[in-house]
Amino acid sequence: MNNLKFAVGALALAVAQGVSAGSEPYFTPLTSSAVVGSANDANEVNSPFVTPAGVTISNLTSLQEAESKVLNSVQRVPGLGAGASMFDMLAFDIVGKFIYIPHETYMGAGLSRYNMQKDKVELLFAGDQRGPSENDWSNDFGAFDPARFTPNKTIWLAEEWSGLGRVVEVMDPWMYAPEDPTSGKDTAWRVLDSIPRVSHEGIAFSKQDWNKTIYFVDEDRSGSIYKMVLNNKGDYAAGGQVFVLVVDTFVAEGGDPAQRFDRAPNIGLTRTGVATWVPITDENGNDLPGVTNPYNNSETSSSRPGRVSADDVDGTPYGRPEDVEVSKLANGNEVLYFAATSEQTVYSVEMTSDTTANVRVFASEFSTPKNVGFDNTTGVLNSPDNLAQDALGNIYIIEDAPNRSDTGGDTWFVRDTDNDGVAESIDHFLSLGVRGAEATGMIFNPTKPLEFVIAVQHPASTDLDNVPGGFGDAIWNVKIDGAELDQDILKAIEKAGRW
Repeated sequence: MNNLKFAVGALALAVAQGVSAGSEPYFTPLTSSAVVGSANDANEVNSPFVTPAGVTISNLTSLQEAESKVLNSVQRVPGLGAGASMFDMLAFDIVGKFIYIPHETYMGAGLSRYNMQKDKVELLFAGDQRGPSENDWSNDFGAFDPARFTPNKTIWLAEEWSGLGRVVEVMDPWMYAPEDPTSGKDTAWRVLDSIPRVSHEGIAFSKQDWNKTIYFVDEDRSGSIYKMVLNNKGDYAAGGQVFVLVVDTFVAEGGDPAQRFDRAPNIGLTRTGVATWVPITDENGNDLPGVTNPYNNSETSSSRPGRVSADDVDGTPYGRPEDVEVSKLANGNEVLYFAATSEQTVYSVEMTSDTTANVRVFASEFSTPKNVGFDNTTGVLNSPDNLAQDALGNIYIIEDAPNRSDTGGDTWFVRDTDNDGVAESIDHFLSLGVRGAEATGMIFNPTKPLEFVIAVQHPASTDLDNVPGGFGDAIWNVKIDGAELDQDILKAIEKAGRW
């Protein structure tokens, strides 16, 4: 069936009901992945994604453009080649004017802001690049991966594979960049020592316990799933109690939480089903007997103590948990989705009470059919990394591929029309044909539900010193053609807290 009229009608119904609702696909799925072109080819510059009919794409900005315009500023760390800028998980402000760009660089990680109205990029702040050479990370940061707007209208950034595993809060993301002489001040930020140090990627706020419960993951091959319940709603610095997800059967079968998910003795053990949120701190964030301090808030130690504390209480290991999304199932329970990159799987975690959950395979290369009701695809769900969510509650999976592959990385629409946390199909939506690159940061525009942005990260042409005229990391706007939704629906979406 088509699709757009259905989607618009379903959106109105979903908003009226106040719950998430899956839909049929509003497009005809692709049947193969893109062929990867050479660095800086015409497709990279003009249309890097293969899209279905009715889905159009246009460039917003690129590293090349940002550096070529007067009064623009953006992060590029010398000597890092394709890792010099690393646009990652984008964040919109609530009115759709600014796009915030975290930089996943080895050192000197920072945050840029793109003004959609003025087509201007400004670097809000960046590390001093002294971390690796001097082992001093007090004013340096590494591998900012997530960027998430908070209910307090601040932005959270966090370190993944470099730096110290910290969460950094940007207090005034609307202020001018410090490079602008009219601003009169620097961008204000602080490190949130109240959040355990792990390899951060996915971070999200509960929708049922708004600004009180926060979910996050540890991006490791023995990575765990966490939640923190704040003592005081919206008081991030004061912190609260931290829990880790423990699948009951995994413990009963003798699983070893300190080992990788795919190593003995964990091979073949159960990591779905009934689970318990087990505390790793007390209600005030203090140590528990027999549990490692999950903070270790040193400016020199690169350890990830939150991982050790999870192991101490049998936190169930997953294969590189990366991005997360929070929604609601048809039964009214909150659900956390997380992508396990090394497992080619996305899981759903249904919250059955304050202390219990039920873990399911939401979508997987091994168990979920593709393009049901349409022509099949030869595409493979490979290294699922980022997740996105549209106004209907549909989840999209963005792959970490291709990097060094000749076959492009894909984006999939997850069809869960009964909204039970288990997909009936994954439908081939986009495919990226850029040499050495991956797609990242897909996020829907908060004021235009039929549009989203997506970034192309670390293409071969990012090394602008060695690729003449290189295009570099870029942000693209994608539009689903069709009638605009009326303002009443847009206001209802905003009121419902969809974004």
